[in-house]
Amino acid sequence: MAKTRLPSWIVSDAFWARVEPLIPPRAPRPSRGKYARKPGAGRKPKPARLVFEAIVYVLRTGCQWKALPHERFGSASAIHQRFLEWEQTGVFRALWQAGLAEYDDMEGIAWRWQSIDGALVKAPLALESVGSNPTDRGKKWKQANGVGGRAWHPAVARRDRRQSA
Repeated sequence: MAKTRLPSWIVSDAFWARVEPLIPPRAPRPSRGKYARKPGAGRKPKPARLVFEAIVYVLRTGCQWKALPHERFGSASAIHQRFLEWEQTGVFRALWQAGLAEYDDMEGIAWRWQSIDGALVKAPLALESVGSNPTDRGKKWKQANGVGGRAWHPAVARRDRRQSA
């Protein structure tokens, strides 16, 4: 029997079994004054697996939070709020560390030899073609004089808006 391949944003049961222990329990809402919510009242929180699947969907597809499919994941702002909560509690850092540890056990990471690639200097030919400021390319003072060799000057030095032409 062939193994069925899931879409890249669907979280498999095996992957969720590894992620679920890293998800913190939902903290109760702080009360805002005299009004006390009755037990069981209000909208139920989204299941953590659905929220995690929505976050993976955003990461895999590159869509904006507001472009999440509403019929599958519900409110995009609620998903984003849980993402911010989890980010503050360190869920994604713990997930990254667990993934690194697992990969190190499977393949081995050469921790002593690491390299970083980057460029911290300007391109050498950029200043020649652009000039000091790229927004000054079309300014009048850098253009050549007209055919007669005379610089262009306006006929009237200054005119008030109230004056007639």
